[in-house]
Amino acid sequence: MWNRGAIIALVALLLSSTVQAAPFWGEKQSRPVDTPLVDLAPGAWIWGGDDKRGGPMAVIVSLTEQRAYVYRNGILIGVTTVSTGRPGYETPTGVFTVLQKDKDHHSNLYGNAPMPYQQRLTWDGIALHAGGLPGYPESHGCVHLPTEFARLLFDASNLGMTVVVSQADKAPISVVHPGPLSPIDATTGADLDIPRLADGSAWRWSEDAPTDGPVSLVLSRSDRLLVVYRNGHEIGRSRVELAEPGRISGTRAYIVASDAANAGHYTPSSAPATETSPKMPNWIAIGVPGYREASGQRVPAEVVNQVRVPDGFKARALPLLTPGTVLVATDAHFSTQTSGEHLRVIDSAAPHSWLDDILTE
Repeated sequence: MWNRGAIIALVALLLSSTVQAAPFWGEKQSRPVDTPLVDLAPGAWIWGGDDKRGGPMAVIVSLTEQRAYVYRNGILIGVTTVSTGRPGYETPTGVFTVLQKDKDHHSNLYGNAPMPYQQRLTWDGIALHAGGLPGYPESHGCVHLPTEFARLLFDASNLGMTVVVSQADKAPISVVHPGPLSPIDATTGADLDIPRLADGSAWRWSEDAPTDGPVSLVLSRSDRLLVVYRNGHEIGRSRVELAEPGRISGTRAYIVASDAANAGHYTPSSAPATETSPKMPNWIAIGVPGYREASGQRVPAEVVNQVRVPDGFKARALPLLTPGTVLVATDAHFSTQTSGEHLRVIDSAAPHSWLDDILTE
């Protein structure tokens, strides 16, 4: 005779055996941020770092490229290879929002198959989650991600995050082949048509720019352009001059130091500070993948002075440079349509623990 405890244990064992253990898909660590995306093998990915205080988040899934791009406050912070729906189970295109999150989800349709770090996009089964990555579309409609990338995205995202699924001939080229700056509105998923600076115009600033929210800046050395984002919206862009263009290369990220660290802040030699004009704060390097050794190093004044911007633009931008503001400098062109250079992924913030240390030092 079996006792009651043995029966309960047997039932529990039988039930647990119907739930498949999740394998680990894809690479375990990020590739360097300057890795050309064409060199990302199936399962490879790049994650530059993130902080939820950095602004609204959005994801673009390119069915054409079989890659997904993650943006925070308008700036690219991660990119990964994916596997989407195979013929007969095609992943639908369009604008979606994250409806539900389940870290340990198992499929109700496919024999309790594991779908770790699931972020549901539709109630009929389309989601982002960790899964197989053979290098071509093979899912039943979901977007498969490398396991560690799926975890990072799951931890960084929130319910309601915008996800745009694009495909050639069904979306603008800027959304099918995204660049360092987000081509969509993070709130609505609508395509953004950001006009270029007019000929002869050195800079522009939005008259209806948001007055609050996190600020991020992106500098393209190749385009000689500096773009400012606030709370997910571009609020200004300016042509720049580089005193020594070849002095620093690659994708580098910097953060404005805390008020205490800024006590001895310096001013660019090209525009000496006055009693009424704001001063340039101190910048500290963020150790992104490929440049970890630079983490925490203060950026010398002569390096900051390499970048020269018009006085009118500087007068509007400098007051926004508060502790936690991030600047990313890259060799990549902002528009992938005008350059044969491979897109380089860029970082928008430091990892939480390191960023907290900087802001509270």
